[in-house]
Order: sequence, then structure tokens, then C-alpha cells
Amino acid sequence: MTAQAAIRSDHADLLREARLEAYATPIEDFHPGAPRLFQNDTIWPWFERLRKEAPVHYCTKAPIEPYWSVTRYHDIMHVDTNHAIFSSDVSNGGIMIRDVPPGYEWPSFIAMDEPVHGEQRKTVSPMFTPDHLDQMAVLIRERSAKVLDSLPRNETFNWVEKVSIELTTQMLATLFDFPFEERRKLTRWSDVSTALPKSGIVSSEEERRRELGECAETFGRMWKARQAEPGRDLISMMAHSEATRHMTPDNLMGNLILLIVGGNDTTRNTMTASVLALNENPAEYQKLRDNPALIETMVPEVIRWQTPLAHMRRTALVDTELGGKTIKKGDRVVMWYVSGNRDGEVIENPDAFIIDRKRPRIHLSFGFGIHRCVGMRLAELQLRIVWQEILKRFDRIEVVGEPKRVYSSFVRGYESLPVRIPG
Repeated sequence: MTAQAAIRSDHADLLREARLEAYATPIEDFHPGAPRLFQNDTIWPWFERLRKEAPVHYCTKAPIEPYWSVTRYHDIMHVDTNHAIFSSDVSNGGIMIRDVPPGYEWPSFIAMDEPVHGEQRKTVSPMFTPDHLDQMAVLIRERSAKVLDSLPRNETFNWVEKVSIELTTQMLATLFDFPFEERRKLTRWSDVSTALPKSGIVSSEEERRRELGECAETFGRMWKARQAEPGRDLISMMAHSEATRHMTPDNLMGNLILLIVGGNDTTRNTMTASVLALNENPAEYQKLRDNPALIETMVPEVIRWQTPLAHMRRTALVDTELGGKTIKKGDRVVMWYVSGNRDGEVIENPDAFIIDRKRPRIHLSFGFGIHRCVGMRLAELQLRIVWQEILKRFDRIEVVGEPKRVYSSFVRGYESLPVRIPG
């Protein structure tokens, strides 16, 4: 048995055990937001059962405050596009299943309601126009080629560290015009900002505050410098826009963390997932090698299959009904994008990874409505280019060990993925 086959077999055994547990557990006891289910990649039967039996489910058996889970595609779209009913504002708890911890109530445009949300979002959107992306594509290709050419042959290495983190962090440094030699700080701050206490990323709340304090100080200095001498970066855009130039330090920090996490986690983890998915589906990998043009449809399929941010949370502003359930004003409502992306009523054969789907962009990974991901086209561009360059160089990239996933029900990410490139 090959290493890839052994890994697939072990994962299948794990999912069989998870299915038995999910169908033996009373549905009123479900806590689909338990981070262990995401770290072990055993979430699938839990969400499958919720979609069938309780698509709008109220959880009261969690170590956090009670929350509603919305698990079907169309119900998620209803919540995501009705911002007058469902708030994302940080003052109402924010966008994650857990309330923002005290001291971290940093407003960002993803965690704001209208009209302030739209005003601040427009400030950075010119960075992601088609013309600007065409200019950035040249740099992305040069960097992708350089990183890929540096990879070892016939030896095991961590794809996350050598490729996914490196390429996304280089792009983040460019977007902020951040000191290039210090760019790994951006990755670290992204991880620290979303880490749960049991994740092992930070050892204490004091450590988190210290590191994010360094982040705030660093960007504070950059903010003042760009106010005096603007460039063509996100900080300069915010420093010279009427909607954001007078932001409070907390508002600045909120938008910076949003842009760092958005630029880091989505692309980085989907880049890793693409290698894993193709190894778990060798027929699709062969299909891609035979026809590299399928990169165009493979990229959105990977984004659906991975769903790099598993959920977004809203808070009900009024009493409302959804799926026959009454949601009260003040209730937290969690949109499980990761479940909606496996809804068979909308997506044919949703559990399969199919790189030539006819309509691959029917997915929820970037959200809908006013909060749809502002950088989604850049994420797709980076993934397309890196795979174009991979196929020029390598016949295959072999996964030779189990991935280590992040302990989080928000970020669906990877700490490591051991791979080998045959020489």
C-alpha cells in the first residue's frame, strides 16, 4: 500500500467512527462548533445530520453561550444577505461563534453594519480591481517560480512552511508595503489573533496581548509615515481616505487584523488544501496533469472543498423566523459555510472533489451580500498562478504523511503537510 493510500484508509476509518458517534448522539446535544471536530476533520457526519434533521439548530450544550447553527445553503444565504436583520457589528459580539474577548473589541469593516461598513470597505477595494490584479500577476508569477525552484527533490518537507506561508506572506508584505525581511511577523500576528486557548499557538492571554501590542505599535509607526508620505499600499489608502483617515487606533487595528487574516488564512490554507485534495483524489490529479487548463475550474472547487473560514456569525437585531424556528433578538446565529458547501440540494455530489465541475463557483466560501470577501479575486489569482507554475515543473507532489490541522472551528487551516517531490 502506498503512503497516500494508507493515509486515505486511516481517514476513512476515522470518519466511520465519527459517523457512529454523530448518529448515536441526541441531536439536542450537538455542539457542531467543537474545535476538536475540525482539528480531526470529523465534522462531516455531524453537519450531514443537521442538514437532514435540524437545519436550523439551537445549541445549549456547549462551553460557550448558546447559538443557532444554520447549515443549509439557501438558509445561509438568507442570513448573509439580510444585514438589516442580522448584525455583524463587533458591539453585538462580532463575527465568530465566540464573543470577542474583552479588550479586543476592535471595529473592522467586516464587523460593522451599514453605513460605516460600506464607507470603510470602499477605501481598500481599489487594490483588488482587475487592472491592478493584472499588474500584480507578474510579481506573483515571479515569486511563485522562485519559491518552487528552491524546493528540495526526493526528500520530505513541510509544504505549509516552505510554500503556502512563504508565498502568502510575501503577498501580504507587498499589500502593506511591510518590511520584507520581517514579513513572517504578519503570519505570526494572523495566527495569534485567531488562536484559541488550547491551540498551542499562544501559551497565555498575556502573550497574546504582548504580541498584538507589538503589531499595533509597528503599524502605528507605519500609519504615521504613510500619512506624511503615501505609497500604493493598503495603509496609504486608509490613511488618505476621508472614510478612514480619522480612524481610532482600535478601528485601525481591527481593519489591519482583518486584512492580515483575510490575506493570510484563506489563500495559505487553500494552497495547502489543493495539494492534499489532489492526492486524496488521484484520478482528479491525473485529469489536471493531462489538461492544465482545468486549473480555471479546479481553483474554485478547492476553495469550496476546503472552505478556509468555516463560519461567520451574526447577531439577530429583531425577533425573526428561519426554517420554522423562532430566533430571538440578541441570539447569536452561526452560518456554517463549511456545511452549506456540502448541501446536496444545491451542489451535485457535494462530498466529491471534482476539478471540472460545470458551475464551480456556486460555493459559500467567500460569503454573500455586503460582506462578500473583498480580496477573493486576488486569492483565486494566486492559486491559479502557483498551480500553473507547479505543473510546468513537477509531474506530481506526493503527500507522505497526515496533515496537522489547526485547532479551530473558525479557521480551517493546516499547521503542516509533509510532502515529497520525486526527482
